[in-house]
Amino acid sequence: MSSAGMRVACIQVNSGADREANLEQASFLLQQAASAGAELAVLPENFSLMGASLSDKRLLAEPQENSTVLAFLSAQAITHRMAIVGGSTLLTGRQGKLRNACPVFSADGRLRAIYDKIHLFDVDLDGESYHESESVVAGEHPCSVALGDFRFGLSICYDIRFPELYRHYADAGCDVVCVVAAFTEQTGHAHWQTLLRARAIENQCYLLASAQWGVHADGRRTWGHSMIIDPWGEVMALQEEGTGVIMADLTSARLAHIRKILPSLQHRQISR
Repeated sequence: MSSAGMRVACIQVNSGADREANLEQASFLLQQAASAGAELAVLPENFSLMGASLSDKRLLAEPQENSTVLAFLSAQAITHRMAIVGGSTLLTGRQGKLRNACPVFSADGRLRAIYDKIHLFDVDLDGESYHESESVVAGEHPCSVALGDFRFGLSICYDIRFPELYRHYADAGCDVVCVVAAFTEQTGHAHWQTLLRARAIENQCYLLASAQWGVHADGRRTWGHSMIIDPWGEVMALQEEGTGVIMADLTSARLAHIRKILPSLQHRQISR
């Protein structure tokens, strides 16, 4: 595309407890995205390991400076000459816990940013219970990065329920927000698309959501429904189920048009 746009891909996977198999699957789908002309691809949360036991997660988690998964993503970016938002991976963290971290690599393989999930998934649903904070240390800071003509804000899964994070990104000049996720089937059916479209509409930004789908090694069921949404809230691309790649072209002109005809961000009366 021209300098005023970017072709992007969102990748949907069903990751398991075998890290090497998951990386092989990601490599295949990244190749597919690059072959279709993607300049940036977004992977889902926990794309390299999903459904493993806590002991296995601790065993495979590595320091940021020595991460097998980060090295893999850097190599993939170089191979395909494509920026990559690397979903999330588990890294060793403070207090003997893990980091749920979303890395971003430019097309030359450089690590441009890394975001640690701020809002941890501690919930007791009907028939399901998750306590992410028992093993993961929460991040403390939002993170955005400029790639091409756009600034991208980063977020992970449960973050989508906290609109103040996305308003922070709007205030920081972000044109696009990425949501990498492993949304449960139960909550996804009820809230996933509503939340995603709301965040895009209220912040007048593109939204790229890459998700896990299906049944995983520990029996957990995730919702899928990866999608790309424009600043008007229109769904540009959607993959409900299955493993695959969806694509869309982002343009600065579309952003500028929507922000001009309905300048809601300029009409705010309450701010922090």
